[in-house]
Amino acid sequence: MIFVTVGTQDWSFKRLIQAVEKAVIDKKITDEVIIQAGNTKYESEYVKILNYIPFEEFASFMDKADIIITHGGVGSILNAVKLGKKVIAVPRLAKYNEHVNDHQLQVIKKMTDDGYILSTEDETLIVDKIKEIENFEPKVYTSNTDNFIKGVKNILDEIINS
Repeated sequence: MIFVTVGTQDWSFKRLIQAVEKAVIDKKITDEVIIQAGNTKYESEYVKILNYIPFEEFASFMDKADIIITHGGVGSILNAVKLGKKVIAVPRLAKYNEHVNDHQLQVIKKMTDDGYILSTEDETLIVDKIKEIENFEPKVYTSNTDNFIKGVKNILDEIINS
């Protein structure tokens, strides 16, 4: 099963949902797909879409998923990585009005560079990333919450102050 989460931000992230749905329609994804869409208003007859779900149900989908496709939210990525899941992250980008800035790029870059996840800014490459993740062995996450929070805070401070 593939679990897709786009978070609960006020902005739409149709770009990612449409790319996953297209891959299902084109039969490039044959696994069951469940999408947590939050504020992204989208209907599909090809994938199961849930807007808001209780945390317990969210955690259950994360636990059952073979692959997690997520936006660049720190919480979503860390929840999946802590479970040892194979994660593909696609950042929300300001140029598409998916967020107010591009801080998700920095979060995703750090997690990708450190070997925890795979990522792409180009949602049309999602099928390629799914193929690539089959042989990807994510680095085992060791909690270092305080240092990570400081690192993310430093990144956000740099963005805000630039």
